[in-house]
This record gives sequence, structure tokens and C-alpha cells, in this order.
Amino acid sequence: MKRREAREQAFVLIFERSFSHDTTEQIIDAAGLCSDIIIDDFARRIAVGAEQNEEAIEALIEKNIRGWKMNRLSKVSLALLKMAIYEIMFEKDIPVNVSINEAINIAKKYGGADDAPYINGVLGSVVKDLGDKVARE
Repeated sequence: MKRREAREQAFVLIFERSFSHDTTEQIIDAAGLCSDIIIDDFARRIAVGAEQNEEAIEALIEKNIRGWKMNRLSKVSLALLKMAIYEIMFEKDIPVNVSINEAINIAKKYGGADDAPYINGVLGSVVKDLGDKVARE
């Protein structure tokens, strides 16, 4: 499976969590019982990692959505921000611009007209906010 497809799986898992009290692992297990869906290891790592680091990720989102409240964001935008911020913070082998571009492309596919530019702006602000913590070798 290509990384873009895996990211779409991760996005769907994170998005699904916004409607459920289940953990990501429980959602993955339920998906396996209901269909022949096989969750990619990369998708699982991103979705579970975003869940495990949700408090820190949401704090960054809150800090960088100036003039907005997190509960006012579309669930698509919020899921994509969580996915991309997890990658930016913890997946050191992935260039920051790749994480941002992938989130934007998925937003264009699944979100509304304003989601992609909004996500781009918030992620740009997050990267500036994190500074040296996102430096890639």
C-alpha cells in the first residue's frame, strides 16, 4: 500500500474516533470483523500515535487556530490536523512539507472548499511554533 493510501486510512480512523468513545485499536478490530479491510501498519502507527499523544496535539491545535475554538472546526479538518501534527512531531523520517502536503491533498478529497487552505495555514503556524523540534536532518 502506498503511503498516501495509508494516510487516508489513518485519517479515516482518526475521523471515526471523533464519533465514538472507542479506542483506535477497537475501531480497527471492528473494521476487521465487518469487512475484509486490512489496516496498513503505517496507518495504524499514525492513528494510534495521534490518539496516544492527543493531549499535546490538541494543545498545539488550540494554540494555533487563532480566533477559533477547536469544537468549531470541521471533523475532517480536526482529524487531518491531528494526523499531520503527529507526523510532524514524531515521524522524524518524514519531511515536514510531505506531512503538510499530504494533509492538504486529503482535505481536498474529503473536506469542504475552505478546509485545505485552512489546514495549510494552521500547520504552517504549528511548524513555526515548534521551531527546532521539527528540524530534520
